[in-house]
Amino acid sequence: MKLQQIRNATLKLTYAGKVLLTDPYLAEKHSMVSYRGDQWSPLVELPFSISDVLDGVEMVLVSHIHSDHFDKTAQKNLSKKLPLYCQPTDATEIEKIGFHQVVPVHDSVVWEGITITRTEGRHGSGDVLKEMGEVSGYVLQAENEPTVYWAGDTVLYDAVFNVISEFKPDIILTHSCGAIWDDHVPIIMNAKQTVSLCKAVPETVVVATHMGTVDHGTVTREGLRTYAEKEGVPPRQLRIPEDGEILKF
Repeated sequence: MKLQQIRNATLKLTYAGKVLLTDPYLAEKHSMVSYRGDQWSPLVELPFSISDVLDGVEMVLVSHIHSDHFDKTAQKNLSKKLPLYCQPTDATEIEKIGFHQVVPVHDSVVWEGITITRTEGRHGSGDVLKEMGEVSGYVLQAENEPTVYWAGDTVLYDAVFNVISEFKPDIILTHSCGAIWDDHVPIIMNAKQTVSLCKAVPETVVVATHMGTVDHGTVTREGLRTYAEKEGVPPRQLRIPEDGEILKF
């Protein structure tokens, strides 16, 4: 397996001989809304051109359709003929955009030898949870490949540990910038939750993504790295890739 961190939750995965793109967020720097009122998002440019990002992509996997996960630039530039897998609540909306091969993942599906199982997430709490709506994560499994759990936009809660208990992933992909809503409500994992997850599964590699791109994030890569080291989580377990960086497993 090869993972390339593109930007935010956009990852290019080479898995079982296929190339998957997750949550494509391809807008130019500062061309979209501010989520917190501090700076226009995204905060940084893509590490390389859109054509390079999309080169070789054979399938798109979308956790949910918030604007920092499936933006209009991606919708314009992606081939409408690509198979696009998503949560059922988003399928109709994506079809309206013009994608021809939208596959809602109700439970589990198989694509090109890869089993894709949808998992639940909790994108906040209280009234904010209602505002954020439904989100999903996915477990990827294939012969001669590590089992990968992409948790998606979720805080750390019981359902995450239930997925880990059931699937025993070798690699967990977290969204760890500590984004907040309404100035105080956590809507994805922060440094403390990410490190708590690492400690709960010390033999599992955790890859922290969704970093350094949106203005409502409260955790930087360096901040997460420093906190993890302070808490005794080794860098060989918690990987925090820079945009454009490639990890091989």
